[in-house]
Amino acid sequence: MVEKIFKLKENKTSVKTEVLAGITTFMTMAYILAVNPDILSATGMDKNALFTATALSALVATLVMALVAKLPFALAPGMGLNAFFAFTVVLGMGHSWQFALTAVFLEGIIFLLLTAFNIRELIVNAIPLSVKHAVSAGIGLFIAFIGLQNAGVVVNNDATLVGLGNMGSPAVLIALGGIVLTAVLLALKVKGALLIGIFAATIAGLPVGVTHMPEGNLVTAPPSLSPIFFKFEFSEIFTLDMLIVLFTFLFVDMFDTVGTLVGVSAKAGMLDKEGRVPRVKQALFADSIGTTVGAILGTSTVTTYVESASGVAEGGKTGLTSLTTAGLFLVALFFAPLFTMVPPAATTAALVLVGFFMMSPILKIDFEDFTEAIPAFITILVMPLTYSIAEGIVFGMLSYVLLKLLTGKVKDVSVVMIVLAALFILKFFI
Repeated sequence: MVEKIFKLKENKTSVKTEVLAGITTFMTMAYILAVNPDILSATGMDKNALFTATALSALVATLVMALVAKLPFALAPGMGLNAFFAFTVVLGMGHSWQFALTAVFLEGIIFLLLTAFNIRELIVNAIPLSVKHAVSAGIGLFIAFIGLQNAGVVVNNDATLVGLGNMGSPAVLIALGGIVLTAVLLALKVKGALLIGIFAATIAGLPVGVTHMPEGNLVTAPPSLSPIFFKFEFSEIFTLDMLIVLFTFLFVDMFDTVGTLVGVSAKAGMLDKEGRVPRVKQALFADSIGTTVGAILGTSTVTTYVESASGVAEGGKTGLTSLTTAGLFLVALFFAPLFTMVPPAATTAALVLVGFFMMSPILKIDFEDFTEAIPAFITILVMPLTYSIAEGIVFGMLSYVLLKLLTGKVKDVSVVMIVLAALFILKFFI
């Protein structure tokens, strides 16, 4: 049955490998179950209800990815998009959280239509192959930076923007120890190295207070969704503010998802000869459905998670990987205290070393052709420095179009790319 659905032999993988990959992906992204409710509750939304909404929206979207797209990618409410929801739309612009949820719901509906009419697939396929390889490397640097930042290895520094954290901090020591341990296990070709590293760091954090044992019962019923379920505010859908908020949600989610799908697929060797992601339309449906359902449940935009790369690094190649991750989100609903005890310092090693894995597609970039190599370099550079996959793609695509047109290589630039470049430029002035 499993073989028939996911074609494991054809993809040169096994049930054990796929399940292990799914567990690894879940462990590296399980932080969202704690972080998303924390961020969105700043708007006045019920924190307990947000936990349930976060887990359920991730479960639904990842199931669609597993059973329809059959790709090893997991989805959940996106970081960055939840911050925009809470701190810009609600606390900054003064709108209600119901207004913001309405914008997310409309975004999901629009994405469903764009996906149905192949417009999002057209955009994915329009990205040049060199930029696609660069997206993988850029994401690698980006998630490694996130990992180091989460543990306090890299901190905010007013003088130089970033700086080295307190090297004597228990969290930093746990994170660095986890990196060393996981790197050694990888060098020795130990299966499940990333997952072992996460568990070891979590346990090591107990005596020094980095990991906190949950209080009370480990098994609990999921909190009620009623405070945030289907709470929309349709009276302001035709306002200018709604248009601006909706455009921002659409733009960031579009290129975050595209970037993740392309980057992780490139690393996994899943791109075809023309650089296309397999079953990309079905994959895009997964995040469209996830966003729409997530808004109904009461959470911010659902997107494909870059942490999926950790499962791919463990050998995940099919939907069985994402099915496993989805199953763990279901379990998490009833074991919330247990799953949220994994500290950020414990996932640092996985994120940093997955970042290392994702650098390899750089080797496929033609560095002798500056019109290919420079846009690729800009893509890689901008992602971690702007803390945005989407902005990396924007600057990479813009530089690609400009360099090709200004050096007379017009045939390398499609009409779709020119239209996208014009929209990118327009976006800067809105």
